[in-house]
Amino acid sequence: MKTAKMVVLIITGVALVVLVLQNNAPVPARFLWLSAELPVVVLLFLSALGGFVSGMIATLLLQRTPRFESDRERR
Repeated sequence: MKTAKMVVLIITGVALVVLVLQNNAPVPARFLWLSAELPVVVLLFLSALGGFVSGMIATLLLQRTPRFESDRERR
């Protein structure tokens, strides 16, 4: 099992390096009133980070609210 995890980790690392090397051209980006020229890989990273943070916030908010009436009665 350790060997399989190491192989997956190496493949993921190599894919990440290839992604960075192939996507370094600057592109114009606009968000609301902000505009900038950023490498594509930075935009990919920021988009992934935004999705991750949004998912974490949604998960935390959903865990705090009881889903059923019986859950409210237990508290």
